[in-house]
Order: sequence, then structure tokens, then C-alpha cells
Amino acid sequence: MLLSCAPDSNLPPGDPDNGGLFLPDGFQAVVVIDSVGRARHLTVDQKGDIYMKLRVPNSEGQGLVALRDTNNDGKADVVEYFGDYPDTGNYGTAMRIYNGYLYFSTAGEVYRMKMDMDNLVPTGDAELIVKDDYKNAEHGYEHIAKPIAFDNEGHIYVPYGSPGDVCQEFNRRPGAPGMDPCPQLEWHGGIWRFDANTLNQTQQEHGYRYATGIRSVVAMEWNQEENALYVVQHGRDNMNRTWPDMYSPWESALLPSEEFFRVDEGIDGGWPYYYYDQMQGKKLLNPEYGGDKKIEADPAKITYPLLGFPGHFAPNDLLFYRGNQFPDRYKSGAFVAFHGSTIRGPYPQAGYFVGFVPFKDGKPSGPWEVFADGFAQLDTIVNTGDAAARPMGLSMGPDGSLYITESVQGKVWRVMYTGKKGDFGPAALAKMEERKNTRTNIKDPHPEKDNLEVGLLEAGAKTYNLYCATCHQRDGKGDGTRFPPLAETDWVTGNKRRLIEIVLNGMEGPITVNGVNYNQIMPAHNFLSDEDLASVLTYIRKSFGNNAVSVSPLEVKRVREELAAKETN
Repeated sequence: MLLSCAPDSNLPPGDPDNGGLFLPDGFQAVVVIDSVGRARHLTVDQKGDIYMKLRVPNSEGQGLVALRDTNNDGKADVVEYFGDYPDTGNYGTAMRIYNGYLYFSTAGEVYRMKMDMDNLVPTGDAELIVKDDYKNAEHGYEHIAKPIAFDNEGHIYVPYGSPGDVCQEFNRRPGAPGMDPCPQLEWHGGIWRFDANTLNQTQQEHGYRYATGIRSVVAMEWNQEENALYVVQHGRDNMNRTWPDMYSPWESALLPSEEFFRVDEGIDGGWPYYYYDQMQGKKLLNPEYGGDKKIEADPAKITYPLLGFPGHFAPNDLLFYRGNQFPDRYKSGAFVAFHGSTIRGPYPQAGYFVGFVPFKDGKPSGPWEVFADGFAQLDTIVNTGDAAARPMGLSMGPDGSLYITESVQGKVWRVMYTGKKGDFGPAALAKMEERKNTRTNIKDPHPEKDNLEVGLLEAGAKTYNLYCATCHQRDGKGDGTRFPPLAETDWVTGNKRRLIEIVLNGMEGPITVNGVNYNQIMPAHNFLSDEDLASVLTYIRKSFGNNAVSVSPLEVKRVREELAAKETN
């Protein structure tokens, strides 16, 4: 008994700062490798070797990476890129081991390669298991990531995400009604089952629709204890932009929920007709189908989630913990990697952490928790690109360690429990619970206090009136002859980097804005701080009839540093 509660002496030491991660007491993390490319899912074999799928192949055309630690210091000292296969699109995702084969996916295919016990890299050619022939691409081309899962009867499960947001005839057009019945559900918005060992399958000829009404899935796993498939769904987008009279920006930031489903054969998750409101605990009819925020789904016909996470957390991997290294409360529970939101403005972007859901008898036995945070290395994430790292993939090593990838540079962490299991209890989780309730990337935002644009716009207006209004006028329309307008022009609402460079460096020479030619000097404003520049650029991108995303001080800082580096070189 005493030995089983002692920390594993064979574990490598964690990094002094846990690789930048915040973890519950008793846990440590070591950075296995700092950057291998834009990593997606990973898997770890019984020898402890790591295999990862890159979102896109590297410059040599190889989209797979193998890592090995030969001296047990926790660091990968062997790194091999490999893979000779057609890689369709830019959404390579899956990486799993099944029956001695390494299975992986591109946006359009699922492949496998035979594992070689004597070599790190699998030998032989990649075999095509499933090919997406895009016969129904006329509906649209979105949500094409293909995670995979295997049951115990030789089947592989592949989701086919919705080709648009919510099955509108005119996709993502504000106020456009949804098609009823939704024709996209024939080949999209669900989970299909295939034979895991048959080559050259297509969805239309060989696939069996296992479940429907599931919009977009990247996080998926077969729960061995329950012998059932589980997924965490990405909910729909932009409720305020599409239905501004019905949903406030605050509601749009939190809704709809990212739904955690047990996917039994034949279930209907409700997409595109319904969404889940985790604050009310109700499945509600979408406004595209006549919903008024009150009409509920019939639970006898539509499957409700096990629980709902706040909107736009972007759940991108799911792992049920079956190891013995972690304290007992983690046994059989679910880890979820939240890649992080992109459309929560004007509120802070959220997600960017690994959560945990305790389970009992196949269902959540308590509220979701924060397990690992600190990936973004920011207190408040204004724009997605500000985050230093976005957690993406999860896998368990043979000793019970938890491995985590991120998708910006391709860093890999190994999380280990080095405390005494008998000492682990509520006190060890207290700081993580505090983080859940205070961090802007995790907590529900306050409708007024956490609205980032309030402060940005006020500060930006002052800076604009001081330095910009003389030429461009207070209404942003320019003077019509010498100084161009800032209203409704791609120079303002388009590429943020170009706009930042113009304000930092100034501009001289002819320019055409909204069909009118101008030829005046705009002086450099590099004397402004990163914060002042970000606020004034956010102000002009949100004013004068413009409605573009904010600019953050970090974005300005990066462009300023890159321009300075070019001048130095």
C-alpha cells in the first residue's frame, strides 16, 4: 500500500517552471520538445515513443513526426519526420495506434502505416483506409477535420462535419433562414462508421451513418470502460452578427455551448435545428428555424449533452484516463484540450487550457475543472494570434503520464504526478478552482467590466482626435481631396499587419481609396506606444461604419519588432 502511494522514481524531473504551465499541486511538467511544426493530435506507443500529425506537411512534404527520449530525461533527443502520401487540404488531424498500425488523417483521407517494433519510424507504404471524395461539396467546405476512434469490434469512426454554420441556404448571411429539412444531413453533420482494416473505402459506398445532428467534432474517443463513443462538439458561430436583435455580444460570446455527448448508435444531436444553452440547461430551437430563445427540443427525439462547456472554447481532443500514475480521482475521468476561441470579441478570447471532467458510471460526476493552464502566456487574450500556444492533442504514455501538444509551434509537454497520492485532495485543487473563476480565458465574462472594446474605444477615440482627426476628420470621411476616408475601406478593415505598418512607418506617394486617388504624406506615428496604437487602430476599425476585429498591443509589438529587425539587417 505504501509503495503504491509513493511517487514514481523512474519519472524524469519536471522543468523548474513546468514549461510555463499551471497545474494542480503534486503535478509537474517537462517540455519534451519545443517546436516541431503546427502539431495536431499525437499518440504514444508502449515504448514511450511519440507520434504526431502536423496540420500541413513540412517543406520536405512530410506530415508525420516521431520523437524518442533515449536517456529518460524527459526530453526528445531523436526527432524524425516521415510520411510519403497525398496530404489533401490543410487540416491534418488524427494520430492513433490500432492493432499494430499507425492511423492518421489529412483533411480528405485516413491512412495507416505498419508499426515496426525494431524501428522508430514505421516501414512500408501508407495504406489508404478512407477517402473523402467531396461529392457533396456544393453544400460548402467547412469543418473537414477528421479525428478517428476505434471500437472493440474492428470498426473505425470518422466524423463528417457540417459544410456550413447552420444549414442556411445562404451560408452565414445575417437573418437567412435555415433549410428545412436540412439536405446537408445526408452526408454531413454526423459520425460515420467503417471497417478499420478495409482499404480504399469512401463514405458513400462503404460508410454507415452511426449518428447524426452533430455539427463539428475534433475531440473524440472510444471509452473502453463504457464500450461507447464520446465526443465534444464545436457549437455554431456568431449569433450576434447573424441575429443582432435577438442575441447581445455577451450572449454570443458564451453561446452556444460546446456539447459533450455520449454517442450511442442512432442518436440525433439536434444540429442544425437546435443549440444547447448551458446557462439555462436547455436545448433551444435555432432562430434560423423560428426559435425565439424559448422553444425547446423534445428530449425524446433529440439527444441532450452530458454537460455543456461555455461557447467557443474549441474542444479539440478528448482522453479518458486509464492509467495508475495520477491520483485516483482522475481514474476514468475525461481530459479535454480546449484549443481556444476566435470569435468572442468584444470579450476576451477563451479556452486555451486543458480541462478535466470527473466520471462515474459513464457520466460526469461533478462540474468540469481546470487541469492545465498557462499555454497562452497572457492574462487577457484579445485576438487568437496573441496566444503563444494553443493546446491541441492529448495522449497517455505507458507509465500513465499525460502528453499535450499545441498547434502554434508544436511544443509537447509531458505532465506527471510526483506527489503522494494519499495527500491529494480538495486543497490541491483550490488554486485551479480560483483560476477557473478569475482568469479571463476561462471564466464567464462580466457583460460590462470585461467588454474590452469599452476601454479600447474610449482611449482610441482620444488618440484619434489628437493625432488623426485633423486630416481624416472626426467622422472618418476625410476631406474628399487631400486626405482619404477611413470609412468602409479595405485599407482599414482588411489586413491588420498592413494597417499597423502604415501607421508605424507613415506613407508617401499615390494611393487609391474607394476609387479616388490621393497623394499626400502621412507621417510616421511610431512614437505612439503599442497600447495607444492598438487602441486607435481598434477605434477606426470599429467606427465610421466599420466593423472589423480589434487590434491588440501584442500584434503591434510584433510588427514593430519585425520592422526594427529588418532595418538592423
